[in-house]
Amino acid sequence: MVSRAAIDEFLKLEALAVVGASRKRVKFGNKAYRDLKAKGYNVVPVNPTAETIEGDRCYRDVASLPKNVRGLVLVVPPVIAERIVPQAKAAGVTHIWMQPGAESKTAVASCRENGLTAIDGQCIMMHAAPVGAFHKFHRFFARLGGKTPK
Repeated sequence: MVSRAAIDEFLKLEALAVVGASRKRVKFGNKAYRDLKAKGYNVVPVNPTAETIEGDRCYRDVASLPKNVRGLVLVVPPVIAERIVPQAKAAGVTHIWMQPGAESKTAVASCRENGLTAIDGQCIMMHAAPVGAFHKFHRFFARLGGKTPK
């Protein structure tokens, strides 16, 4: 299981990118992007087909990200996550958060092999402060089930 220290370290990074950010407000990639931005995180969207998301410049790929981005939040299918890990390493990214549904054993192993901190099995919206009521409720039950880091 991922450690609380790894989560805290990720959330303290200077800049993050949401890979799989969507123009559609109902999609989780858009919700995660908006949530992190509203909480004051320095976050940029990544989507190969969008010029802007929520009025902000969108980056087409990990290689084009600003140099201060050290953390990625992946909201993509696992096969895409697996392809992003080596790109992230090449771009100087140090941490990757794979949202539930984005992770795979191969992607997590690739992070470790490339010296990247991988966070999987956790929803960033349950950990990025301040946590909203819905995610506090969700986190409470995850803790009861032993599914949150200590």
